[in-house]
Parts: sequence; C-alpha cells; structure tokens
Amino acid sequence: MKILAVNAGSSSLKFQLLVMPEESVITSGIVERIGWDDAIITFKQNGQKITETFQILNHKFAVELVIQGLIKHGAIQSLDEIKGVGHRVVQGGEIFKTSVLITDEVVEQIRSLNDLAPLHNPANITGIEAFRKALPDVPQVAVFDTTFHQTMTEDAFLYAAPYEWYQKYHVRKYGFHGTSHQYVSERAAVLLNNPKAKVIVAHLGNGASICAVDGGKSVDTSMGLTPLEGIPMGTRSGNIDPAVLMLIAGKEDKTYGEVLDDLNKKSGYLGVSGFSNDSRDIIDGMNRGDYRATLAHKIQVKRIVDYIGSYYLYMGGLDAICFTAGIGENAPEIRRDVIKAMKPLGIELDVSENEKRGERMISTPDSKVKAFIIPTNEEVMIARECVRLTA
Repeated sequence: MKILAVNAGSSSLKFQLLVMPEESVITSGIVERIGWDDAIITFKQNGQKITETFQILNHKFAVELVIQGLIKHGAIQSLDEIKGVGHRVVQGGEIFKTSVLITDEVVEQIRSLNDLAPLHNPANITGIEAFRKALPDVPQVAVFDTTFHQTMTEDAFLYAAPYEWYQKYHVRKYGFHGTSHQYVSERAAVLLNNPKAKVIVAHLGNGASICAVDGGKSVDTSMGLTPLEGIPMGTRSGNIDPAVLMLIAGKEDKTYGEVLDDLNKKSGYLGVSGFSNDSRDIIDGMNRGDYRATLAHKIQVKRIVDYIGSYYLYMGGLDAICFTAGIGENAPEIRRDVIKAMKPLGIELDVSENEKRGERMISTPDSKVKAFIIPTNEEVMIARECVRLTA
C-alpha cells in the first residue's frame, strides 16, 4: 500500500510517498516559500530532481500541486492508490498519548494546543485541513513529536515551579523529535541485539535534542515545554537563566517577546559565532582558527556531554550513544569531540569509521559503550503509524 507522509510548516510542505510495509520510497519533495509569487516545488524520483516555480499563495494550492505532481511524474496513476496520509504534528500535549486517526474533533483538540506550539501546530493544522479537502476519502493520521516522550515520569517532566502552573496551564517538559528518537533507538536495539538496551540518541541538526531511552521507552529528553530548552542549536540558545530576559529587555529596551525571539532565532551557533547557524560554516571557522566559531563548537559539545552524563546516571548505565540528523550524521568533528569527552564511560572512537557516512558503528569493538551513526527516518515512522491505524 502507498502512504503519503507529510510535514507542513508555516511556509513549507515536505512530503514522501512510500510503499508499505516494504518501506521503500517512491518519491519525496518539498514545497518552499508558500505565500510567495516565486514559490518552489521540488520532486525527487528515480535519482532525478525536478524543480518548478509557481505562485503558491496558500497550503491548499501547494497540496493540489503535490497531488498533481505525483500523477504527472508517474509516482501514482490515480489518487485511489494513496491509502493513507500521515501528518507530523509537533505538539500533542497531554491529550494525545499515541498517534490517532484524524477527525473534526481531533483537529479541534490539536488547535486547543496552539498556545504550547504557536509556531508549529497552526501550520500543521493548515496542512491537515488542505489534505483532508483534497483527499476526503483517504484516512488521515496525526503523528505527534511528543507522544514518544509520554513515558517520562513526573520527576523527569515536571519543573520545580509552582505546581499550580502544571495543574492550570499544563506547564511541563514535553520533548520533541519523538519520531526520530523512536526510530533511531529501535534501530539501535536491533544492532545491539538487545531490546532492553539503554540508549542515548543525539538528534543533532539545526534543531537538536538528546533523549534517554531505556528498554525502548523515553525516560528523559532535553527539549522542554518548547524546543528552546536543552542544548544550544543552530539559532536557539538552549538552557539559559530566565532572569536574562528581564536583564536584556531593560538594557536593550525590548519586550520579553523580542528577547525570547532573539533566544530562538539569533542565538546558538549563530549568536556565539556571529556569522552562521550552519555547522559546516562553524567547522570551517574552527579550521581557520576563528575563536568564536571554535567557542560555539566547544559550548555545544560540552552541553551535549552534560546531558549524556546525567542520563547515564539516571538510567544506571549505558549501552550505546547514537548520532543522527544532519549534523549527527555528517559532522565527524562533533562526534569525535563528544566521544572524546565520554572516554571515562569506557568508549573508544574508531577514527577511520568516524570519517565515513551511513549507518555504522564508530566505536572500537572493545568499547564498553558502543557508538553508532544511525540515519534517522521520521517519514518511515509516520508511515508505520499510518499502516497501524488504517490496516
């Protein structure tokens, strides 16, 4: 059966058409700059990349172009071949403990969580509504970034703030990148031949998070109420003293919202280096001897290792550390320096394997803790959930 996995952003729409249960990709692509006269739609199929420019003023038209493109480029012969559409939804709150078939009621429940993810959930809903109108007879499934972390216990997900904030406003750690952490940790358990393995997944991209997985269940993760909490990222600060907001608001004559925007969009690699949020640029800067680029790298490595150390103790041991996502899969310098700092845990880097790409073990055979590169596949997780709920 053919399943369409969808990830709708405020001005973008990523998609992938898969054959299930074989989990083979027929085509993938992205619509960028939705809302602009020069929007771009890209299809990748049979090793070819096809790009076209249109005026795409809304998600409804973007979805129509995607569906037309699937037929035009031969991915499907008719819409009847699509047996399910799976949608990534960032925030499921405490309402959704697992993926669900989408109904009008589910859409309203997702909408009720907009305050917890104002940049993401409204865009996700826009994509859902557009595909429901375009494919009204096809089952649609919502797959949430947060549900994998619903196995965390209160000591891990509650903040030491007034308990009433949690009771009234659901202020707590939710965590994100759940589909990625689940996919990678499940794959690690297979590689280790140990379903009870204690695994730490480092999802390192422009957005980045660390997750502790014990026996297949998330027990803690670095992102919190929002994706701002945790380790430094491309443009996000990660953990910071909340008093900074008051200080900078006063010094720079900014509102709290403006300072929060700076922490989300002008911090991390970009804020420390002063020139880029791209890890490749940061590494190039390090190689040139640029002080602030080197500092940005060192700060992120230290914070990653801080989380690994705390999760090692929290789980009472560790079988493997897994690197994934754009930086985790493609930046050997990050992996090298993180593993070097983890040496007291009994992990040794295989230098030659670390320089390669693709799924592989990058620790030496005698390492007490194994290290892997495991390319993530969030679309496959979405498709699996689609099959589970529609079969």
